[in-house]
Amino acid sequence: MPSRDSNFRLSRVTNPSTCELPSGIGQKVRDDTTYDAIVVGSGMTGGWAAKELTEKGLRTLVLEAGRPILPEKDYVEHIPPWEMKFRGMGDRVRLQEDQPIQSTCYACDEWSSKFFVSDRENPYTTEPGKPFRWIRGRQVGGRSIMWGRQVYRWSDLDFEANLRQGIAIDWPIRYADLAPWYDLVEDFIGISGETLGLPHLPDSRFLPPMELNCAEITVRDAIAQHFGGERVLTIGRAAVLTRPHRGRPACHYCGPCERGCITRSYFSSVNATLPAAENTGRMTLLPDSVVHSVSFDARTRKATGVRVINAKTRATLEFRARVIFLCASALESVRILFNSATAEFPDGLANSSGELGHNLMDHVKGGGATAVIPGNENRIAIGRRPNGIYVPRFRNLKTKQDEFLRGYGFEGGAHRQGWERCIVQAGFGAEFKKSMSGPGPWRFSFQGYGECLPSHSNYTELDQQKIDAWGIPVLKIHCVWSDNELAMRKDMSIAAAEMLAAAGAREIEPYTYDQPPGFSIHEMGTARMGRDPKTSVLNSYNQAHDIKNLFITDGGAMTSSSCVNPSLTYMALTARACDYAVQQMKKGEL
Repeated sequence: MPSRDSNFRLSRVTNPSTCELPSGIGQKVRDDTTYDAIVVGSGMTGGWAAKELTEKGLRTLVLEAGRPILPEKDYVEHIPPWEMKFRGMGDRVRLQEDQPIQSTCYACDEWSSKFFVSDRENPYTTEPGKPFRWIRGRQVGGRSIMWGRQVYRWSDLDFEANLRQGIAIDWPIRYADLAPWYDLVEDFIGISGETLGLPHLPDSRFLPPMELNCAEITVRDAIAQHFGGERVLTIGRAAVLTRPHRGRPACHYCGPCERGCITRSYFSSVNATLPAAENTGRMTLLPDSVVHSVSFDARTRKATGVRVINAKTRATLEFRARVIFLCASALESVRILFNSATAEFPDGLANSSGELGHNLMDHVKGGGATAVIPGNENRIAIGRRPNGIYVPRFRNLKTKQDEFLRGYGFEGGAHRQGWERCIVQAGFGAEFKKSMSGPGPWRFSFQGYGECLPSHSNYTELDQQKIDAWGIPVLKIHCVWSDNELAMRKDMSIAAAEMLAAAGAREIEPYTYDQPPGFSIHEMGTARMGRDPKTSVLNSYNQAHDIKNLFITDGGAMTSSSCVNPSLTYMALTARACDYAVQQMKKGEL
């Protein structure tokens, strides 16, 4: 295992130009090891960092721990189940042995399991009885290949919540600081959605919205009629094109987006930001490069580069740059900094505050309701719309909720049941079989996503007793839901049932599932932003307080979690941080 100290030595030093790389995205490699900028990670934020830095003139190295991606080979969205070896269900024995955590995600099936990590090679540990589901993707594009594509702006209701309630620390930015960067990101990626004019959910720059189906319209209208405008149902705001945009065609509703998108109609770094960076001629993208740690010069007070292990050969090498962006994900970036410990920073590089790894958050879900929506039996949905409905937060806006702080929103939608309903429906014989040949009734589901309060006691640390396949110490995660999140989950089921009842639904089934943290795949907060270096890791520009040429722009930077999907905010923060870093470099500050 490579040494963790500042005197890291390179054994079997390999020039990156000699590494054998498959053709396709990730094949271009430079002959040197010194760059203007290094970006660790090629997913949602790594792709944006690569695009912004290269377009601003920086020779940029993008390091990805996983393999290259060839869309024409790796994306299999149009293969029907009967052409798959296991009819789409996957080799359950292999999944259980190699991906027991990853396969708990709905998207990890026979088609797309290759986009999820091997849990054997990438282990982590938790406290007994306190599970955390860490869902990961290691390939060029990361989880941007199989993400849910829901994108919502935050508002000052979110950015000011900690300050108003005296919880954790205040965000060092407000909505006005991020609004122009939301504009920039949205204009590039393309977002379909409906303008609502809600102050707590600012509207984006929208492409035409996708249409609600007939059952969803029934529920929408009932909510508008019975809840006095407090609750609103709309189509989800999705990073999926509904008309041609920046050279990418509109979605044709084939549906299984988690398998990749050969038409590039949904946003991923493979589809959009990495090609933009490559077009500048200034990007070097190096897959199969597992970043072990960041090197630090105590004399200059700067990070000097990163230490890398070749995923295939296990050879070690070091790259150098003037500025470093960690975009590996909230947990992977902090793991890199833990493994970068020095005599000055024994608990992790850039950790003079002691907050590195703490304040881990995810969105609490597992509360909602399902029901049958009567009527419209003569209508069916055409195609597979890659989007659902959204009900923005309505709790703790005008009226204070006694049971919990903050709030939640609902995702979900309506569909007609298919033959699979016969698994639980009673019946036998020819008539039963005939009844299953057509679609069943319309069913509607609400699934809540609630805000998780930041807490110092939810944290991660290195587990020095366990290593991954490359000999690097893994994380031990300590994270549980607080009473506030559990009360919110209970309220989700009640509110969802209320709305379905108002729509005249039948067979209403409220539910609360004991889903652990991590399962929303929105982990954040481990290297939070703040004004005071004593209580935060980063400043308002995602720049480390302790090391001025080190930036973290993934979910680790978040100071609170809001209740809306965070990826749009990650991307806006990344674009803003890149602009700031380049300005500082021009001034000679970095």
